[in-house]
Amino acid sequence: MPDLASRARTLLRLQTDPRILVLANVWDVTSARVVAGTAGTGALATASHAIAASLGYEDGERIPLELHLDVVRRIAAAVELPVSVDMEAGYGDPGGTAARVIAAGAVGGNLEDALRPLDEAVAAVGEVLDAGRAAGIDFVLNARTDVVLLAPGDADRAALLEEAADRGRAFLAAGAAAVFVPGVVAAGDIAALVGALGRGRLSVLAVPGATPPVAELERLGVARVSTGPFAQRAALTALQDATAELLAGGVLPPGTRMLS
Repeated sequence: MPDLASRARTLLRLQTDPRILVLANVWDVTSARVVAGTAGTGALATASHAIAASLGYEDGERIPLELHLDVVRRIAAAVELPVSVDMEAGYGDPGGTAARVIAAGAVGGNLEDALRPLDEAVAAVGEVLDAGRAAGIDFVLNARTDVVLLAPGDADRAALLEEAADRGRAFLAAGAAAVFVPGVVAAGDIAALVGALGRGRLSVLAVPGATPPVAELERLGVARVSTGPFAQRAALTALQDATAELLAGGVLPPGTRMLS
């Protein structure tokens, strides 16, 4: 069993360092080893959508938790780096799910608020952190709010950002290491949230063609940027493109490397 307390300290250090933490999300042992073997990678994060899709399930806690955790165990055992897990909304038991995630070898995770009433969402944050303390580690929680992501298209943007900031401050006060606000991609919105939460506290999703480059996110004061399902989609896009090239009478990409 790896030293989980040490891995947790490493993940927290990476997330609180002035340099932005870049996480290319993984979904199985092969993707985990490829990302872990890439120079500059300090930690791994799983993507619930990608894990579910790889096993034939839709996202949104439709994959059985034990099956999800089996993938996490395999990933954590295959690498030396700290692993953060997308716990979705906690499968109805945020503290219990966090305890099982830690037992599987992970030391951090995302938890969606699913737009629960704020007091319930804050209580869920506390349950997850309590599970970490019970296991003897400082679990690194990336508390997610879906205020922006699930808002209707005609919602007032300023009001959404204000609500996301209010929720984020409550999660930070409860002990979360960072606040994840998917749906926020514009530089101005990111800057506004950094201003409301503080530098090194905001986590964002890298969306192809929309999110600013990592260097700009770092300049803006973002703590962490992850790829979510887009890393898997990039891999599958390459697979489909290579397949189409072969079917058209061509060859596999000449630069293909032996990564597994």
